Amino acid sequence: MDSPEKDYTHRTWLAAAALIAVLVAVSFIPPQSIGGISLRRANILSDLMTFDDSAAEEVSESPVLYDEEEFRIDLAEVASRIEADTTPREVPTCYEWRLPAEFAPYEVREPDSARWVETLTPIEDYSDSSLLRAFCDTLLTARRPVRIAFLGDSFVEGDILTADLRERLQASFGGRPGGGTGFAPMASPLTAFRRTVKTQAKGWTTYNIMQRKAAPEFLREHFYVSGWVSQPAAGASTRWENTDYRKGLDGVTDARILFLSPHDSRVEVTLNDTLRREFAVAGDASVRQIAVTAPHIHSLGFRVLSGTDRFIGYGAIFEGRGVVVDNYSVRSNNGQAMFWTNPSVNAQIHSFAPYDLVILQYGLNIMQAGVTNYRNYAQQIEKMVAYVRQCFPGAAVLILGVSDRSVKTDTGFEPMDAIPYMLESQREAARHTGAIFWPTSDAMRAQGGMAEFVRNGWAGKDYTHINYAGGRRVAWALFDALNAEACRAHAARRAAELRRAEAAEVMDSTQRARIRRELLPAAGPETLNLPRP
Repeated sequence: MDSPEKDYTHRTWLAAAALIAVLVAVSFIPPQSIGGISLRRANILSDLMTFDDSAAEEVSESPVLYDEEEFRIDLAEVASRIEADTTPREVPTCYEWRLPAEFAPYEVREPDSARWVETLTPIEDYSDSSLLRAFCDTLLTARRPVRIAFLGDSFVEGDILTADLRERLQASFGGRPGGGTGFAPMASPLTAFRRTVKTQAKGWTTYNIMQRKAAPEFLREHFYVSGWVSQPAAGASTRWENTDYRKGLDGVTDARILFLSPHDSRVEVTLNDTLRREFAVAGDASVRQIAVTAPHIHSLGFRVLSGTDRFIGYGAIFEGRGVVVDNYSVRSNNGQAMFWTNPSVNAQIHSFAPYDLVILQYGLNIMQAGVTNYRNYAQQIEKMVAYVRQCFPGAAVLILGVSDRSVKTDTGFEPMDAIPYMLESQREAARHTGAIFWPTSDAMRAQGGMAEFVRNGWAGKDYTHINYAGGRRVAWALFDALNAEACRAHAARRAAELRRAEAAEVMDSTQRARIRRELLPAAGPETLNLPRP
């Protein structure tokens, strides 16, 4: 006779109860850090109870956020290398193609005090104010293009943010025609993503600085801050065409093509798909520039006809008669790639058309939730500023504080707790180096913060990267900050002019009185036609 089957149903309930008890107990375990990685509290009761983990999550010492060897650089060696490589050359370094044109003269510009965003996030000037004032004076009075280099990471990739900053600066300080998209690489797999210039490249093998070890050894030593180098096959060509994605992009009157030609070569430049000109380039280790000036440059073509051995194409810079903003974004770069560039290449290109302002936008790839110590990274930022000043002498340096970012928590997306600590480290670097500082995250939070940006469709669902719409809002806030400084500089200039005019009037009256006193003793009343006393 078979024995009756036993009922184990009650054991399922006991197992479930035990599991719940364990999970509840785990909820009371404070956050831990293992191997430098911060772990959140596993709280299944988050809808019913919360914990204050701020003290437990504080990290007294930063985990390894990057390889410090990547930031190793000898600044004294950089200076001597620039000096040696920028001495005058026996061969031409600049070739010109100028078409007859009449341009309106430059005029002094007056800034408009109107703002584009409701809340002003002001610039913090830790310099002696002379560099920022000099940049603003250049915006207002320069009889040449005002040039800005924007060095950053994927946050501004594809001309995000810089497209709108450029548009606003050109509209306010550009004069006529005042436009152009600035720098465009010779070739890049990312050209289709960028909407401010169309690039068609054929026959080029292109390397990015973040994968520089995959490039031939010769190329590794010649990167520019753009982060791209391109090596041509015979007949390699590039065609750039301006777009109407932002106002003024087609208002180009000047273009500069940048390349290296260690051996004799022949290249061809095509203007607006109709006019062609060949250039015979004598071999030399210096950077070369072909400068094209015309009443209107809508498209520009460049072809390497011969001499491709070790030839390197960098790209072209498109300018109008106003403000130029060059986007030098490198994805996944936390700033270390700057030290992998060739300082002499940077300095030589700078010498062709010097920058007035260099903007550094880094830190987003360094920041980690729960990490509160970024002192080591601040020291690396100080090295970046020193390096920039050696490669781009005379330019003011603006450090952008890290942008706003949100991370997923038990209760949804919340601002990353590391942001204020990174901001303060960047601010300290600006103080120590006498640079200019602008807190990007503050400007974003004044417009609702990253969560609001995502809700409005201004940023991606990663709660980290803005899109073109979000870039426009950040660019407007940055423009307002720069414009406020320009307004201040304009007011100071006007006050100085009034003081000089008043002093001149007083001097004139004093001088007249002095002459009168000197003449009276020597001249009789008849001579001066004055009544007798």
